[in-house]
Amino acid sequence: MENFVFHNPCRVIFGKGMIGRIGSEIKGLGHHKILLLAGQGSIRKNGVYQQAAKSLRSAGIKWAEVWGVRANPVLSKVEEAVKVAREQKVSAILAIGGGSVIDSAKSAAAGFYLSEIWDAFEGVTEIKRALPLFTILTLSATASEMNQWAVLSKPDEKKKWAIGAEVLIPKVTVIDPSVQISLPWKQTVNGAIDAISHIMENYFVGTDQEVSMGICESLIRTIIEMTDLLQTQPRDYSARANLVWAATMAHNGISAVALKGGDWSAHKIEHGISALHPEIAHGTGLAIVFPAWIKYMERYNRKTFQRWAQVIWSAHSADSAVGKMKTKYSKWGAPVSLTEIGISETEIPAIAENAYRMKPIGVIKKLSLKDIKAILNLAS
Repeated sequence: MENFVFHNPCRVIFGKGMIGRIGSEIKGLGHHKILLLAGQGSIRKNGVYQQAAKSLRSAGIKWAEVWGVRANPVLSKVEEAVKVAREQKVSAILAIGGGSVIDSAKSAAAGFYLSEIWDAFEGVTEIKRALPLFTILTLSATASEMNQWAVLSKPDEKKKWAIGAEVLIPKVTVIDPSVQISLPWKQTVNGAIDAISHIMENYFVGTDQEVSMGICESLIRTIIEMTDLLQTQPRDYSARANLVWAATMAHNGISAVALKGGDWSAHKIEHGISALHPEIAHGTGLAIVFPAWIKYMERYNRKTFQRWAQVIWSAHSADSAVGKMKTKYSKWGAPVSLTEIGISETEIPAIAENAYRMKPIGVIKKLSLKDIKAILNLAS
């Protein structure tokens, strides 16, 4: 078992009706004026914005607003948020939305103290300070509501890159699973697949980390079971609540303890796809890339891949388990090949080269450009 340090200071407030507590939580930490960052407007339709606004007003908190964060969030919106935050002299940021909104809020929180936030994504600048972050989660997928990571795209350079710093961990996150009951099925599926993928990125590095690997296995099985239930019973609160919390646990650090930081090569390969095709959701891309990655990588940690096959899929081999995994994803309505999303084999070299710019790629095995092309060919 590896040595490790685990620390997550995020305070989570979970359950029905908890959005009304956000104002007092923000006030309790000494903030009186904040920036509210949101997406395309769905939080007005489902009542989340109204609940948050009422709570902020009751606590005497003033706020400025920036709307329009999109899926696969972009640098220009973060720069807009930074500009407003500085002009309005806010002392904190409240993100209301899913991973894209929260990642944008993290980027803006760090960018508030930097001349160019993209320098942090390039590794030129270290993130040492950030505005305090608060979140109200409306779409479970990335666990950005309880971790230090953020992903952002720079479309003109076809880059979809990541940052991470402990100062980006939210101070308080409110998670009300009931607000996700109205989500389109496709978004639920993409979130579930993204969460499963986060767990597997850590799990497949494992050898003798029984506690963490056991947690990973339990989380994967829970996500599969709850997603199956929601496909036939979409308004089942218990199923939704279990799925939501499992998605947060998937990437808040607890399931990654002593697993060497995980192997995020499948994620980087998917970023190579969605950087070139921003219309493709991250979960959709992972449904395609991850089965191919498993087939290619199984030989490099055979014992653990075999364990995954048996424990998760009751399969006799990793190859057979991949077949069951793809069948499950297809049953949920997710594509499992590049062809299904309109990407032909002729695009593979460009996608591979785009992904390879994020090197080094891989922990179980350092992937070469040739390796990446081979994985993408398996996914075609």
